[in-house]
Amino acid sequence: MLSFQQFTEGVNDPAIFKAIFLAGGPGSGKSFIVGKTGLTAMGYKVVNSDDAFEQSLKKAGLTMNPDDIFSVKGQEIRGKAKRLTAKKQERYLKGRLGIVVDGTGKDFAKISKQVKSVQALGYDTAMIFVNTDLETAVKRDEERPRTLGRDEVTKMWKVVQSNIGAFQRMFGKPNMLIVDNSDDKDFKKETLRAYRDAIKFTNKEPQSQKAQNWIKQEKQKVKRT
Repeated sequence: MLSFQQFTEGVNDPAIFKAIFLAGGPGSGKSFIVGKTGLTAMGYKVVNSDDAFEQSLKKAGLTMNPDDIFSVKGQEIRGKAKRLTAKKQERYLKGRLGIVVDGTGKDFAKISKQVKSVQALGYDTAMIFVNTDLETAVKRDEERPRTLGRDEVTKMWKVVQSNIGAFQRMFGKPNMLIVDNSDDKDFKKETLRAYRDAIKFTNKEPQSQKAQNWIKQEKQKVKRT
């Protein structure tokens, strides 16, 4: 059951029927880019299980190193965090709120399934791919409290890189925003460009007939309340 706030927020949400998928390897700085591009200020709800995972690890007395993360207990906690995040996403989608789905981009099939799922509801979709060179990814991982180690970072980085072409084909050039957040790049210039592109995507009227019909029906309901 939707609350009145969720009900009215959905139909009046500035990012209604918009879903932005985040992708990038470890140490790419996706959370940093989300803040700099102002996605939450545009009305997007961020769907990210990492926050809940890290908090739960600490509560369980575990550290954020590979041994604890990939332990039986650590993976059990990760599973719970993912289920909690999935429930939040379900609530957002019921109200057709704009969402940012935060992921690594290493599992193309999983993201493709998620994209098709929200498109079936009438959502327009885009991707912000936060890229870095390998050395930047390794360096930033070493500086994080939750480290993966050079070997794991390198493996993940290569897999994510191999998916760029597939992502470009799935989202289309206008809706595939690539941000180079390597240490030697001008991040201000990169994020400003991504911000402008995100604004353009968000402000465009929902394209699907399903979305347009839903908005019309919900506005009529609001008038009757």
